[in-house]
Amino acid sequence: MDTSSLLHTLNQKARLLSKELNEELQEFGLYSSQWAILYVLSQKGTMTQTEIWQYLKVEPPTVTRTLVRMESSGWITRRLGKDKRERRIELTEFAKEKLPLVKAQLDSFEGQYVSKLSEQEQQQLQHLLEKLGQKRNGLDENE
Repeated sequence: MDTSSLLHTLNQKARLLSKELNEELQEFGLYSSQWAILYVLSQKGTMTQTEIWQYLKVEPPTVTRTLVRMESSGWITRRLGKDKRERRIELTEFAKEKLPLVKAQLDSFEGQYVSKLSEQEQQQLQHLLEKLGQKRNGLDENE
């Protein structure tokens, strides 16, 4: 199989998903990169900036810029951590109120996005995507 074609298609689909996700999030004043942060905070609770960029596999300056924008728009707060370099990130009350609305809209969007896949195909795709990029020693990158 031509892996270049496979990975090119995967990249194109990821870009399409990001574009369409941005369109869905527009009414909330959010972008997909901000949603990724909101989602992980809603799942894991308060995190440090370092934990966020490591989890999302995004460069630290990019995460910092995104967090500054999210803080100024009321979605998150950044507090000092153990030392003056560490910042702890948490959802605001505004975010906690809005997240169910955002999630409901995205659940509908996501359902439409994967509607051509059966439940079994969705599970298989999830499994295959989790296998991509795993380290050669067999450990998942998130472990």
